[in-house]
Amino acid sequence: MIRREQKDWLLAAFRRWQPWLVTAFVLFVLSLMYEALHGLMKELSYAALIKAVGDTRPAAIALALAATALSYTALTGYDHASLRFVGVRLPYRIVARTAFIAYALANTVGLGVVTGGAVRMRLYGAAGVEAGAISRAIAFNAAAFGIGITAVGAVALLWGASAVAPIAHLPVLALQAVAAAAVLATAMLLWLCFQGRTLNWRNGISLRLPSGPLAVEQLLVSAVDIVASAAVLWCLLPSGTIGFPAFVGFFAIATVLGIISHVPGGLGVFEAVMLVALGGAVPTDRLAGALLLYRLSYHVLPLLLALALLIASELKRGAVAPVTRAVVSLSPVLLAAQTLIVGVFLLATGVTPATVTATDLLSLDVPLPLVEAAHFLGSVAGLALLFVARGMLQRLDAAWWAGLLLATLSFVLALPRGLSIQEAIIIGLLVAALALSRSQFTRRASLLAQRFSGGWLAAVASILLVLAGLLLFAYRDVEYRHALWWQFELDGHAPRALRAMVAMALIVMVFSLRLLMRPPLPPLVRPDREALAQAGRIIEDQDFADAGLALTGDKPLLFSDSGKAFIMFGRRGRSWVALFDPVGPREEWPELVWAFIERARDSASRPSFYQVRPQNLPIYLDAGLNVFKLGEEAQVLLPDFSLKGSSRARLRNGFNRAEREGLRFEVIAADQVGTVIGELRTISDAWLAEHHTAEKGFSLGAFDADYLQRMPVAIIRKDQRAVAFASLLTTGRKVEASVDLMRHLPDAPKGAMDFLFVKLLLHFQAEGYQRFSLGMAPLSGMASHALASNWHRFGGLLFAHGEHFYNFQGLRAFKEKFDPVWEARYLASPGSAAPLVVLSDIAMLISGGLRGVVAK
Repeated sequence: MIRREQKDWLLAAFRRWQPWLVTAFVLFVLSLMYEALHGLMKELSYAALIKAVGDTRPAAIALALAATALSYTALTGYDHASLRFVGVRLPYRIVARTAFIAYALANTVGLGVVTGGAVRMRLYGAAGVEAGAISRAIAFNAAAFGIGITAVGAVALLWGASAVAPIAHLPVLALQAVAAAAVLATAMLLWLCFQGRTLNWRNGISLRLPSGPLAVEQLLVSAVDIVASAAVLWCLLPSGTIGFPAFVGFFAIATVLGIISHVPGGLGVFEAVMLVALGGAVPTDRLAGALLLYRLSYHVLPLLLALALLIASELKRGAVAPVTRAVVSLSPVLLAAQTLIVGVFLLATGVTPATVTATDLLSLDVPLPLVEAAHFLGSVAGLALLFVARGMLQRLDAAWWAGLLLATLSFVLALPRGLSIQEAIIIGLLVAALALSRSQFTRRASLLAQRFSGGWLAAVASILLVLAGLLLFAYRDVEYRHALWWQFELDGHAPRALRAMVAMALIVMVFSLRLLMRPPLPPLVRPDREALAQAGRIIEDQDFADAGLALTGDKPLLFSDSGKAFIMFGRRGRSWVALFDPVGPREEWPELVWAFIERARDSASRPSFYQVRPQNLPIYLDAGLNVFKLGEEAQVLLPDFSLKGSSRARLRNGFNRAEREGLRFEVIAADQVGTVIGELRTISDAWLAEHHTAEKGFSLGAFDADYLQRMPVAIIRKDQRAVAFASLLTTGRKVEASVDLMRHLPDAPKGAMDFLFVKLLLHFQAEGYQRFSLGMAPLSGMASHALASNWHRFGGLLFAHGEHFYNFQGLRAFKEKFDPVWEARYLASPGSAAPLVVLSDIAMLISGGLRGVVAK
């Protein structure tokens, strides 16, 4: 028997090694597939592939398109069910539109800002759904898909085990046993759902299962989706080659491996699995042709329809619905994805031969120089569009102009390149969408001035390598000769492709060298008095008092081009961390956020924004960042604050006791703080000595005479002796007030700080302020159920059991005494492990380094 300690150790070890085990498994599967594909590809030729595509029956294509429509209709059911599970009710038209755009992007591109999760966060957020609920709905979707594809694949395997066994080289009974176990596990889960069970784990995490009817509905939705998506490819295969149940089993395996590989859309991995699995049952050329048509019908076509949906939304100029505006605001993302695809499409047609019919028609009326020029310029335009796509993600107006001009040029060149009507339609749709989306590209910056990341350049290099392989595959029967470089003929497809490929490689090499030789950015410097004075003038016209932390002078300031807004930030290691949202007019925030992100990435650093507000999350999502909840900020609504009532009895009694003990409260105006700076310093030094700590920074102010004299200070006196003080953050708009430094003498009367806070609330209430911020309670309000992300679960556990490291619950309890309203605060940063690194760097920014973190 394995003891509990051993089980815990084994489980922890598995979780620690799980990413490496998954990676090793994927590499092992890929190596096996490569060996198997090596022989299969020798049997396949480019001409046979094109012939197989051309020979596909129109009826089969029509059935595949119908199955695609059914699958995407079923996909909307995932979102419809998941939103109901988390307690959100939205009109189906909003759910259907959001789900369709999200799946069209995720299935086709599936990287960074164009993932389905970012789209849902943007569109459902515009419909008024809280970010935490959206995250839980996304997790429910993922779990439902995993269970659904397992169940459907298992049923298909049970049904078609005898057909799968010879291909998989496994016993029929073994396949049936595995499938039966999966079906039994699914049935057990459904039974638990009907019982209304909640699954509890020993670490405090609980999973509220969906109701039985909702679970059955979701399983049926998954079944329809997976069966329909499998039917898309099956309909394109020659009839009678493989039974549908056996095919669904292989399709499910290929889909799962494609997802595990993390390759966008599973491109290459899915095809390799299907070729290896079905290569002996289906002719290789027919299977490869069917896979190509499957990608076009199930991946490219929905993306084009999403683009058409964008055009329709753009045409509704009078529409003011938030979700419609959110769809329109996604146009840079959709257009960037479509631009990237058009660029790859142009490059692929540039290295492959035109059809015999097109070549014959071109020889009748089109001059050879025009054909050569169109082919070469079309390939160059395709390469340029790969770089323009990144500029579109950043909403550059120059990228819009370049994309429109290049797409228009490619549209004109489509006919002399090979009379490609399909190519002209795809490019024409992009031109139309670009023409209607001009208002979304507002950032006036040079396209050539942007610094492309190493990842983007690596992606472009990978595309060129794949194109080189496609060129060799298409012309492997053509013997290489030096004379090919100078051969100019209408049917000289290989020489044209060779010249275009080399030209593209040279352009990328020159562009990369240019980027490498660019001068370094100027070093960051702390703001001088003039910059602090400029920031002070901007802060006076803000609603949020925490903007006053810019006046500490310990953080560089990045001003907008107009000088009316700024971002305060710190840098530690490779992390650039902006503190709070930008400060200044809201219309200047998006450009300022992009400018900060670009400067950070130009310095090979990770950009992030610390403690941003929920209503501003779309700005960071549009910029390609992920959002992670940090905790909740307590805000006391001053018009409603009172010491009356039974709920305030303890606070009222403590306040009255402090007054009886002789505590007195006064507020010193900023221009008079210099007269009491000596008293404040005495209190501060004693407080630091008592707590064995040093001054902090970044998101906390430090005792600095110049800084303190820029703001009012509240003082508590007993017998004319100052015993406690707090520096006050206010703005000229009198909307919000807050405190920064709060310190007291070791012998200050008990309850002095509660007395100070009550007095501050009453003082600002009398001054006409609307709210008082008590600051953030870290890790407060984190979701704790099993559908929550690992980030929420870890944060919830740390909040519940991390009192040894920080007084999480005590801080929350102190602020609860004032009956505040809680509002979430988020970290916007890159994904993966970046948030943990960023938070570590933030801790050192606040504490002044690793020694400060360890000390306290």
